[in-house]
Amino acid sequence: MSKIYRIAAEAVTEKVCELALTANMYLPEEVKRALTEARAAEKMPLARSTYDEIIRNAELAAEKYMPICQDCGMAVLFIELGQDLHVEGGGLEEAINEGVRKAYRNGYLRKSVVSDPLIDRRNSGDNTPAVIHWRVVPGHALDITITPKGMGSENMSRIYMLKPADGVDGVIRAVVETVEQAGSNPCPPVVIGVGIGGNFETAPLAAKEALLKPYGERHAVSAYAQMEERILREVNRLGIGPAGIGGTVTALDAHIVTRPTHIAGMPVAVNLCCHALRHAHGRLEGRVEND
Repeated sequence: MSKIYRIAAEAVTEKVCELALTANMYLPEEVKRALTEARAAEKMPLARSTYDEIIRNAELAAEKYMPICQDCGMAVLFIELGQDLHVEGGGLEEAINEGVRKAYRNGYLRKSVVSDPLIDRRNSGDNTPAVIHWRVVPGHALDITITPKGMGSENMSRIYMLKPADGVDGVIRAVVETVEQAGSNPCPPVVIGVGIGGNFETAPLAAKEALLKPYGERHAVSAYAQMEERILREVNRLGIGPAGIGGTVTALDAHIVTRPTHIAGMPVAVNLCCHALRHAHGRLEGRVEND
């Protein structure tokens, strides 16, 4: 007798709604720690006071249950779906979008999605559709990570189709160039996600995944870990500082995610996020029934 694991679409909606509200109202503890450490390392008095305002803003958002930032972003979700899980009472994608809809309505979050990107830029009115990235994995659980991404930092992100001969120095130059050209636009201090490898469409996704790595965690491969440290040093030498007013710390952290690629290519994507690196994770287990 085989086991069937079931989960209600309504439960998915409620979990997505909960996570979307949490991500918008509460800055993760590790991000607050990064900001506190950056403030301590900052040498310019005006930059230190700017960090004080950034940290106080996050505290007030939590105290008053209000959005950390007025740009509540596009809802970007990373979904890991256990292959033995069956969703009942509706489609999984619609259940996710309904959760986003409910959160942005009930939490009075700014709705920023337009249904047509160019000709008829009419607001969808509920911040959907969400941007959903899927992975089917072994098991019978549903893992949900949501990261509301504002367009101020997203607009400053870049992809470079480098040659393998460009090597480590070419990758570092691309990252530093991206941050330098962005200046104050992505609301620094920034977190830098770097995707290396894959192809034209997968390198940016790797860069976005890199943003979700824990603060201070270095790549498991020492050569890439050294690159992350070098990126931080060279970016912070730019002197852009918090809010672009100048200072010691421009980037809180940098993470690299790599993907296998073609022998003739080396795509490099740089995804920047502002100091409000918002994200939340939840997990739903399927209930078991015998067939």
